[in-house]
Amino acid sequence: MRASPDEAAFAFVGAFVEELVRAGVRHVCVAPGSRSTPLALTIAAHGALRTWVHVDERSAAFFALGMARATGAPVALLCTSGTAGANFFPAVVEARYARIPLLVFTADRPPELREVGAAQTIDQARLYGAHAKWFVDVALPEATAELLRYARVTACRAVATAAATPAGPVHLNFPFREPLVPTPIAAPTGASAADALAWRGRPGGAPWVAVRDAAPVADAATVRQLAAALGDARRPLVVCGPQFDAGLAQPLGALATALGAPLLADPLSQLRRGPHDRSAVVGRYDAVLRDESVADALAPDLVLRLGAVPTSKALLQFLQRHGGARQIVVDAAGWPDPTLLLSELVHADPRRLCEALLGALPPRSAEPGWLDEWRRIDRAADGALRCHLERTAEMFEGRTAAEVAALAPAGSTLFVSSSMPVRDLDAFAAGGDRPLRVLANRGANGIDGVISTALGVAAASRDSGGGPVLLLIGDLALVHDMNGLLAARLFGLDATVVVVNNDGGGIFSFLPQAAHPEHFERLFGTPHGLGFAPLAELHGARYTLADDWETFRTAVGAGARDGGLHLVEVRSDRARNVTLHREAWRAVAAATAEGR
Repeated sequence: MRASPDEAAFAFVGAFVEELVRAGVRHVCVAPGSRSTPLALTIAAHGALRTWVHVDERSAAFFALGMARATGAPVALLCTSGTAGANFFPAVVEARYARIPLLVFTADRPPELREVGAAQTIDQARLYGAHAKWFVDVALPEATAELLRYARVTACRAVATAAATPAGPVHLNFPFREPLVPTPIAAPTGASAADALAWRGRPGGAPWVAVRDAAPVADAATVRQLAAALGDARRPLVVCGPQFDAGLAQPLGALATALGAPLLADPLSQLRRGPHDRSAVVGRYDAVLRDESVADALAPDLVLRLGAVPTSKALLQFLQRHGGARQIVVDAAGWPDPTLLLSELVHADPRRLCEALLGALPPRSAEPGWLDEWRRIDRAADGALRCHLERTAEMFEGRTAAEVAALAPAGSTLFVSSSMPVRDLDAFAAGGDRPLRVLANRGANGIDGVISTALGVAAASRDSGGGPVLLLIGDLALVHDMNGLLAARLFGLDATVVVVNNDGGGIFSFLPQAAHPEHFERLFGTPHGLGFAPLAELHGARYTLADDWETFRTAVGAGARDGGLHLVEVRSDRARNVTLHREAWRAVAAATAEGR
């Protein structure tokens, strides 16, 4: 006897969800809807899954993205049919370019209700195009051994594909017929051993298909050749862009020191702060390399670059200025080279390659004084920037970034928005021994979904016993994702949100568009006139308008210490902010010129 749609959904979806758990999935973000009922009820009933319900699909997607970034494991995302899945799109794009494992499940009408005017129905096939690593228009549920095996294999493959190097989003589109509430059905009697296994799954909780995805490892010949090239360089330079493997810090720091090579560490590289060897780390390069005379004098003959594309435009222009140098990029699977100048691309796991290189390096041949000169200039720039910030009593955006980084407790996470906040963190925040994880949505560099992503990180951090989460965000990015704050109240999350409110798009004041005042404010500055105290009240957050640095430090310190949701607003003037930035660059140029 053929099972009814609700009975088939019980068996089919149950097998699928069970395999998600066996493959290691532990978190599912759910946006409410009717057509997704079979999956939503089955997920909610499974004791090994934590369900996070969000009323806003875009917020749900970025929350899942933050959890997946923080845990490094695939997180699932579920919505109903129609435009709901389209609201996932920005987070799917970020997951694709930031290499974050995301499982996207969209519910759909069955084939007979597509393209016939059925309500809440759009074409969801390949909705995310090339941004999904893998797409499946899942078969309609059936309670047969063949389809249960298919459900189990699909679940295992989806998890493995999302996590495989390079990690990214996988999209499964599930059509369901009514009735949508699953009705229990028993396994048939007298089935063969193989068919019975399809109903109950493999013994001992093992996944239907165990997938082993090993990171790419450079062969011995590649290690020898690369070690020889590094050893022959007279002016080697190591650049580490955004990356999230905390374990890379120790071998890469040691490698740079062994080479006598300056290590230019992006604020998102996890290298500027921590107990690892930082003797070769240069953190003030963004300010230093704006001076053309310094950029000319510090010409490298070989550049070893790891991680994603660096945040600093000044650094990218420096690499382009010295495009004749041999440039070697190490990346597990991608091609991160917008300069189009790389000489060699090594597809290998960066940490394991650095460990191998440490044991293969020939005697160092770097030019005497090469690293020392970078260190001298870095110290001079550091002193000039610290002095400039200390003298700036007004609420300067660059100092805000430096203060937040300095106030973040050891073991905490600082999430930083794109646009000006991450650039100010790069330019003004100092390094140190205190470990601090620094994260951002730098895959596509957008400012949407920042609050939700940070709160997803906060949820994962709380579940794993991690430290506090602080968010540094601009006013427009906050406006983009105000709905995301609801998650803090719904799930009792702790986070300190520092919003720099310059009443518009501050970054545009640094760009050529600012030379067109007749249209600048309306098209680029986009002032909104908002203050955020009512927003804090709406979401039950403790609010502080910090108009001096003592108030700021007290508020941020209380947020990190006391828990709950804190919103600290700092107001600045866009035109004055540009002036203070340019004064900082002049101070650095003057300081680094001494002794040359």
